[in-house]
Amino acid sequence: MRDRLFAYLDTQRDAIVDLQRELVARPALGPENGGQGEVEKAEFLTAYLKDMGLSDIRVLHAPDNRVPSGSRPSIAAVLPGKDTSRTIWFVAHTDVVPAGDDSLWDSDPFQLRQEGDLLYGRGVEDNHHGLVAALLTAKAFVQEEAQPDVNCGLLLVADEETGNTYGLDYILREHGNLFAPGDQFLVPDFGVEDGSTVEVAEKGMLWVKCTVHGRQCHASSPDQGVNSFVGASALALRLRGLYEHFDAQDPLFAPPYSTFEPTKKEANVPNVNTIPGRDVFYLDCRVLPRYDLDDVLTKARQEADVVEQDYGVRVELETVHRESAPGTDPQTPIVQSVLTALRDVRGITGQAKGVGGGTVAAYLRRDNRPAVVWSTLLHNAHQPNEHTKISNIIADAKVMTALLVE
Repeated sequence: MRDRLFAYLDTQRDAIVDLQRELVARPALGPENGGQGEVEKAEFLTAYLKDMGLSDIRVLHAPDNRVPSGSRPSIAAVLPGKDTSRTIWFVAHTDVVPAGDDSLWDSDPFQLRQEGDLLYGRGVEDNHHGLVAALLTAKAFVQEEAQPDVNCGLLLVADEETGNTYGLDYILREHGNLFAPGDQFLVPDFGVEDGSTVEVAEKGMLWVKCTVHGRQCHASSPDQGVNSFVGASALALRLRGLYEHFDAQDPLFAPPYSTFEPTKKEANVPNVNTIPGRDVFYLDCRVLPRYDLDDVLTKARQEADVVEQDYGVRVELETVHRESAPGTDPQTPIVQSVLTALRDVRGITGQAKGVGGGTVAAYLRRDNRPAVVWSTLLHNAHQPNEHTKISNIIADAKVMTALLVE
């Protein structure tokens, strides 16, 4: 049966292109990113699943009055297996990040562009690659009239890019009865180019909003004000000291150390000849599990106190996102199954590793649900000219198929 399913998957290149085209054209941006949520994409995917032949489909609406529809929909669909007591869930997210600077793209980010085996467009890798591979896996069983040995679950969640409050976090809190104790989870939302990394742990994630208050004045008379931009710049540099203070390394992770990077910066004043009285930037911290995130915040506060004294500013530090979770034991069945499938299907010797990127697996692991993160990706998510390979989507679908054929 497996060979027949693989042969079907090899015929699906055009179907992959068509599906990616439809998904790219429906951006699914969260309201934090200036979008209207995932409703249009969720409606398309629900219809796609019905046309595929699935009947057990649930749309889970997380209330959110910031979007026109009033909710952020996620989708749970199940293809029954021979053993209906167990489900392997493929968990992908439907939302994407903004395109960024359009001038850095070689084509419209929300119109699919194909160059041979490569597909370009916002979201084609993050996370359409894994989403399409999961759909293709279920479609192969339906079209070939083959029944998986266990249930094939498709969980297509909202709000992954902006915190999961209206996505998997909501589902686990409000619809946890979807999942049975023996269920296992594969999250195809991280991977390396050769497909060998099987992610079993993530660093703690901490996003800090740093607001520096000075006193606005005319730029020709700086002595009448306090330049918040200068204070913020000094703070950004002092926070680099977190690297030295939390300097342990763990070879399980790539990179093997904690990271502390200033990222987003908000606009201060609109004109050149005014010294800003308020400056805001954000710090993205990915912290090895051995460190307590409260200790990171304490050290950051100490650095902010020094900047206040040296530059006459006032600094506020606000935690805007925080998450940490235990890892998945590499001996867990889902991890071993993925490693075995990689070896048997693709001749790849996989390695269980930890990463700094955050995925929805953290929420599953906190809920004591075994989750593994794996895919074959070119690692250009969030970049201009985001792209992925059709052949890798097919190869990943074959590994997913093998997990369902025991």
